[in-house]
Parts: sequence; structure tokens; C-alpha cells
Amino acid sequence: MSGYSEDEKLRLQQLRALRRRWLRDQELSEREPVLPRRQLGPVAAFWERFLQPGGFWRHRVFKAYETSGFILTRVLVPAWIILYYLKYHVMKTPHGAVMSNPRIFPGDRILETGEVMPPLKEEPDEHH
Repeated sequence: MSGYSEDEKLRLQQLRALRRRWLRDQELSEREPVLPRRQLGPVAAFWERFLQPGGFWRHRVFKAYETSGFILTRVLVPAWIILYYLKYHVMKTPHGAVMSNPRIFPGDRILETGEVMPPLKEEPDEHH
């Protein structure tokens, strides 16, 4: 016996027909896909209307974005780099560094008040 039996041939033919029909069903018509209507919340609806393509406000927002990017990359970052270099590599005393007051020892005169610092009390009972 060689080849398929009549039942097998019929079954294979039916499978081929089903596959062809399934492939044809996968093609979309002009009316598909049918999507549900988008329900936007109040904030999303505002932004949808506010930033419509070609609108005045969309153009203004884009210009503000472009300008802020330009200022950040071409002005603020280079200024920060220059100030950092000057503060930590060029200046002798960095900007904002707090200078400590000179040390005062017993017997020194305080310049602001003219007062003389008294000597430290010696306590004979205590050891160092």
C-alpha cells in the first residue's frame, strides 16, 4: 500500500481549507481595528487641547524648553565649571571659607575691647 488512503486525503484537504480560511480571516479590513472611544480625565483632556499640533501654546512650550536647554548647557554648566576651577585651584582662600579667630593665650590683649586675658589658675591638687 503506497500513499494516503481516501480518508487521510479528505482530512488533509479539509485541514488545508481551514488553514487558508484562518489566514484570510487574519487580514484586516478598512474598518478594523475597532477601538473603544478614549475617555480622558479632566487634566489629560486639558493637555490634549492645550498642546494640539501646530497650536500657539505648543509652540511656546517648545520654545521655552529649547531656551532652557540652551541656557543650562551653554551658560550654567560652563559657569559652574569656571567657578569651581577658580574657587578650588586659583583663589588663595576659597569663597565661603570661614577664617578662624587667632588664638588667645593668657596675658594677650583682646583688640576689640582692650582687655587683657588673665593667667590660668593653677590648681595644685589636680594632676595633668
